[in-house]
Parts: sequence; structure tokens; C-alpha cells
Amino acid sequence: MSPRLLLLACSICAFQAMPLSWAAAPAPAPARSAAAQALMVKYEADLKALRAELAGAIPKLDAGTLTQFQATQKAVKEAEAQVAKSRDGAGKVSGAKGLVEHAKGKWIGGADKGIAAAQAALGKASTDAERTAAQKDLEKWQANRQDGVNALKERQAAYDLALAGAADATRLYDAAKASLEQAKAAEQATAKVLLTAADTFLNTERYEAKLVKCAVLANATPGGLADFAVQGSAQAALVERLLADGALMKAMLVAGGPEGGKYGQAMQIFSAILQASPRAQDGQFRRLALATALEHAVPIAQTNNEALSNAPATVDPVKRYRHFETAALSGDLDSAFKDFSVWEYRNVINGDENEETLTWGREMLRNYRPDHVLNPDYGWRYSRAVATDVRYGSQNVKNDDPALHKYQNIIRNGGVCGRRAFFGRFILRSFGIPTVARPQRGHAALAHWTPTGWVINLGAGWGNPDAKGVMEMTDADFVLETQVRKQPLVHEKSLRAQWVGEALAEPRYVSLKPGPAGQWNLLSLFVKRTVGGGTKGLPMAALGAELGEANESAEVRARALVKSVITPADKKVTTAANGVITIPAAACSGAQVVGSFQGGQQLFSGGGVIKCDFELPAAGQYKLTARVSTVQDNPKVLLAANNLKTPVEMVIPYTVGKWQQTPEVTVALIKGKNTLQFNRPEGSRGLTIKEFTLTPVN
Repeated sequence: MSPRLLLLACSICAFQAMPLSWAAAPAPAPARSAAAQALMVKYEADLKALRAELAGAIPKLDAGTLTQFQATQKAVKEAEAQVAKSRDGAGKVSGAKGLVEHAKGKWIGGADKGIAAAQAALGKASTDAERTAAQKDLEKWQANRQDGVNALKERQAAYDLALAGAADATRLYDAAKASLEQAKAAEQATAKVLLTAADTFLNTERYEAKLVKCAVLANATPGGLADFAVQGSAQAALVERLLADGALMKAMLVAGGPEGGKYGQAMQIFSAILQASPRAQDGQFRRLALATALEHAVPIAQTNNEALSNAPATVDPVKRYRHFETAALSGDLDSAFKDFSVWEYRNVINGDENEETLTWGREMLRNYRPDHVLNPDYGWRYSRAVATDVRYGSQNVKNDDPALHKYQNIIRNGGVCGRRAFFGRFILRSFGIPTVARPQRGHAALAHWTPTGWVINLGAGWGNPDAKGVMEMTDADFVLETQVRKQPLVHEKSLRAQWVGEALAEPRYVSLKPGPAGQWNLLSLFVKRTVGGGTKGLPMAALGAELGEANESAEVRARALVKSVITPADKKVTTAANGVITIPAAACSGAQVVGSFQGGQQLFSGGGVIKCDFELPAAGQYKLTARVSTVQDNPKVLLAANNLKTPVEMVIPYTVGKWQQTPEVTVALIKGKNTLQFNRPEGSRGLTIKEFTLTPVN
């Protein structure tokens, strides 16, 4: 699984006798006690015996074919290095072109806009101070423009030089790619010969129980198991129970094994969850329980509101499980959640947020942007909120409120690529969608599950040369892993090859780490490639790569993702017996109407003017409020009733995504048709309105 801050094992209390504690404990002394040493010797003997027995059953691969296989692997590595080298040469053209376009557009073009604004300010200046300030601003932008012109000249020369050698660079790159495909095909063909010889063994379950136990002992290590078991009789019993339960050991291995190889700690968490929830005994909730145990075997550091001094330092795994169980039973999660595998659940329950913030995330998005929740496009469901509402830029990060959680501050104050990707992953987890970090050079993005495969939001597509991989896998290996897991028989066959490697004490294959891997571990990879198409390319492009470092316009932010059907009832203005008038949001214009989880419709405004027309039986003074939801600070709205020249300031509160009434303002209305016009000034952020209320002033 993906590397994380390694917190040492929690202080462990006796199972069934004392409550569990998930806080990290000080590092144990390096020397083992006599009891721990004895247990380690016992587990080592068990592992040695299993390896000896399996060594006699595992088929011997042809030495000549193995030598040929090693030669093809070497050829692939050499070809990959040549592709990388030639790609750099071919990429110089596009890089140089990008610098030229930047100088023309953002640099010189931005300076031209600055010059125009400064000249306009100079023309409007009415005091010496205003004229001096405008003149300085003009000179600054003129100097900036000249710098851009000088840079453009240098960049154009570099671009022209790159173009001159473009044909040769492209030819070398294409030749290198062709050589790589040939090398991969030869490697695949040799692997196929070896797999044919091993096929009978890999397709039988005869030795599976021993292979599974051997793999668990090897991954957990005899020392690791001994260190856990020696802590008490309850811990020792958990280890023995695990080693006697072949189905459970296999389920753990199929799901990727526990973080840090902490099988004992995973068993303790799993047992605690089974005790805490009867529903965790089978079905989706057993898968969820096992995922939680495996992922939290190494405690996950929890982020809390900075103002909280006594908040837990790490996530409580039982509490995390119960949170998602309750949310699933309440229908608060995505409909796909019930069908996920243990491996997929692991990428839902491993967030650093606390449970209260997960609940907030769901409530906030349902209140503020229900169209993101209802978006039929799984590629952007939930995560589109990053593009529409997490402003790109770090200028407001200084305003983060210690009383708010990190993710509440991110949608409030924005951030650059890292904070935006963090929020995207958080909101996906809130609704139960598996997601992983997908960093690339100089940028952070995210990947997440969809029914048709994993996709990338806010970053370059799979296979981009700047990608840093996912969960210790290259892009290609990660996509392949997600594909293979949809075919359990092939996946288990590939795992058996890997378990054979464990039995033979081979080095494991980790695609992002240099170093040799054992032959059976490599054959495991080639079993997977029978699903992924061998040497074929990666299938899915990124979604919204252009949004990685950009803000959407106000018009795009306000555009509803789900068309709402508005009925006459949705627009009906009602008057209560006490004279209070309610104007539903759908009766107004100037903003997008979206379906509301509160029932009926609501408006979402990204800026501009909102108008509401309605009839009154008599003139009078009214107290006006609006029921709103916001996730950022909003400027005051200027309210004009019936085109009055002097508008009234209406305060829009920051509601942290909850529903809240605005402070009252008094308006004078006439008999018959009235028009309320709400002018939102430039710089306004998202505003969701459910309804307006007019209360007569007695």
C-alpha cells in the first residue's frame, strides 16, 4: 500500500478484557525477551518447514528459458532508458513552444491589461496622490511588458532552434519506442513459455493453503509476529487463530495484506470490529471491517481542528468502521459503495479526517451543490467541487481558521494543486468512493474509482512521463492491478505465482523500486498482463487536466450539472395565516435552479443579479431574510426593491455549508407586483438560496 507516516504500534490491552487504544507507543527496545525469542524461533521453524515442503512441489523452470527471460528483461530496461532519453529531445519542441506562448499571452498580454487598467486609473485620478499611484503602477506594468518582450525574443530563438532539430528528435523517439515494443514482445513471449510450464501448478488449489500460510509468515516475519504475540495471552491467541484460518489469511493477502506487514495488529482491529458490530460478520460489512483492519494496522495520523487541544492523534479504526457502516445503512453514501471489494474499501476508509468532518462533507455538498452529488458522470461526481469552488491560489491560505477543520478551510480559502487534490480525495471518501493520490512532477492530482475504470482528476493522464506512480506502482502497473482485480480467477493465479516466490524466498517485484525481482514474482506480473493486453498502452485519459491549476469562470461555476424540472408548485409564493410570505428560490431568475435534498428546488449563484417578482395584496414594510448555504466568505449583497435608487446592504453569512437565515433587512413594498433585485458584486463566491421570507412589520 502507499507509504504513510509510520506510527509505531499502539499500546495494546488484553483482547476482551480491556479497551483497545490506538495511540502510538514509544519505539520498543531492540532486544527481544526470552519469551519473544522463543516464539520467533517457533514461527521461523514453521516457515522453514513450509518452504521445504513446497520446494519439492513447485515445478522447476527450464534453466535455458530462464536465462533467455533474464536477457529479455535486460533488453526492456535498456530500451526504456533509450525512450526516456529520446523523449527528452522530442519534448524540447513542445516545451519551447509553451514558453513562447506564455511570454506572448500571460506575460505580455497580462502586462497589456495592467497598462490599460493603470491608464484608466490615471485618467480618473482626481488627486495628486491618486495620479502618483496610477503613474507608478503604469511604469511598473510598462517595465514588466518590456521584460516580457525581451524574454519572448530569447524564447523564440530557442524555439526556432528546437524546431530545426525536431525531425531528427522525433525520428529517434519513434525508433526508440518501436525498439521498446519489440523488446516487450520478446519478454512477453518468453514469459508465456515459462507460464505454460507452470500453468498446471498455478491453476490448482492443491497447495494453496500452504502457500498462503507461508506467504503470511514471510510477510509478517517471525520476529514481527513474536513481538505482537508476546504482549499477552490474548495477542498470542489472535496470532494462532489467524495462522489456523486459511480463508482469512487468503482474504488478507488478496486485499494486499496489512499495512507494514502488521498481521497481529490487523487481527486485533478485525476482532474488535466484529465484537462492536454484529453486521460485520458477513457481506459488505465484513469486507469493510477487514479493509479497516488491514489499512489501520499501522495507525493513521488524524487531522483535527487546530483549536482542539485534546483531539485524538490517530484515527480510531473501530470508530471509522462504525461511521461508514452507519452512513451506508442510512443511505448517505454512493449507491456503488455496497459492492466494493476489500481492496477498494481500503481506499475509502484511510483518510486523515475525523468522522465529524466526513459527515460535514456529505451534508455540505448536499446543501450547497446538490448537482455535484447527483452528477451522472462518475468521472466528476463529487470531485467537480474542486474545480468550481476550491479557488486556485495561496493568497488566502493565511486566513485559515483554527476552529475549522483542514478541509473546511480548503474550500473556504482555496490553495494550489496540493490542497485542491487533498480536498478532492476527501469529498470522494466522504461519499464512499475509493481514491488514491496520484502525484506528478511539480503537481498533485488524484485518481478515483468509476464503474468503467479508475480516472485521474486535475492532472495529466495515465502514463505521463512526469507521473510519480500510485501506491508504489507505475501508472501502467496500477491500472493493470485495477483491471485484474475485476477478474478474480486471473488475480488469484497471479497471486499464487507471487506466493511461490515467497516460498522460494525470492525478492518481490515493486515496480517503482529499483533492484532485481524473483522470476516467479515477475511471472505473477505477466499473468496480470494477459488481462491488460500485454504491451498495449494505457486505456483512459485524464479528466480535467486543464483544471489542475485554474479557476473556472463565474458562469461555468454557476452552471448546473443536472437539469432540474421545475413545476408550477416549485414557483408558488405562499402566505401564511400570520402574513409571512415565502418566496421559493425557483420563483426567481438570474441563477441556476437545481433540485434540493430539502425538497423542491434551490438556486445556485456564482455572481451577478438575481430577480424575484411576486404579487402583494397590500403595501407595507417587511423584514426580509433568505435561507442560504455558503462555503466561503461572501461580499454583501445590494438589495433594491422596485428599482429604488438607494439599495439596502444585505449580509450573506459564512455558514460552513449549513443552512442559515441571513440577518433581517427592512424593505418597503407596494400593492400589486413587486420586484426584488439582488446585485452580487464582483468577487462574489458561490451562494445557494433555498427561499426568501418576508415578515410584515407591525
